[in-house]
Amino acid sequence: MGAQWKAKHKSAAADARGRIFTKLAREIIVAARGGPDPDMNPRLRLAVDQAKKASMPKDTLERAIKKGAGLLNESVTYELVTYEGFAPHQVPVIVECLTDNKNRTASAIRVLFRKGQLGGSGSVAWDFSYLGIIEAQPTESGIDPEEAAIEAGAQDLETNEDGTVVFYTEPTDLDAVSKALPGQGFQIQSAALGYRPKNPVSLSDPEVLAEVEAFLEALDSEDDVQTVYAGLAG
Repeated sequence: MGAQWKAKHKSAAADARGRIFTKLAREIIVAARGGPDPDMNPRLRLAVDQAKKASMPKDTLERAIKKGAGLLNESVTYELVTYEGFAPHQVPVIVECLTDNKNRTASAIRVLFRKGQLGGSGSVAWDFSYLGIIEAQPTESGIDPEEAAIEAGAQDLETNEDGTVVFYTEPTDLDAVSKALPGQGFQIQSAALGYRPKNPVSLSDPEVLAEVEAFLEALDSEDDVQTVYAGLAG
């Protein structure tokens, strides 16, 4: 499932599309604190690229940039809050939230983790690596992902069943590698800093896997949750 767990088929539902836009807008707002010009703000450029790929309306995107850069008469401050713990069957989980009300978020996360186990800071982070994570699609057949990784400066890669390739970079190299990969024949689908599990758990029982996936989907559906990372193999 890769470093970032993704709910299956969620993009097809209208309510899920709205949640995706909300998450993307919050990331843009936070990124725009570093300046409203994507050419001068790598984090904002990556966030804008993600929003465009998700077909976010232009006015929504531009409003999020202006809001984050303080160009509107609106006061909103989102903070990054990270939670750690275990899904059912001891699958390690890291949950990143962007919230304007930490008490509200903490309460919601505690309720969601009743079916798992909420841990303290550092309880599972040691079992993940914090890296740049780039998901990309080869633009033509015959391209060697390993050669592309070397040329672009990526540290490692994984190839998914659907043919997409996940490149891993040092956190400071994310922007440079994202810019270099198109020249190596890859179209970037997503690029962000995130967590990669060191020892992902394999679950062979379909009922057990379904229970874990339901837990992860419930987390991902929470409004304040930005990204869910699960140490789950497959």
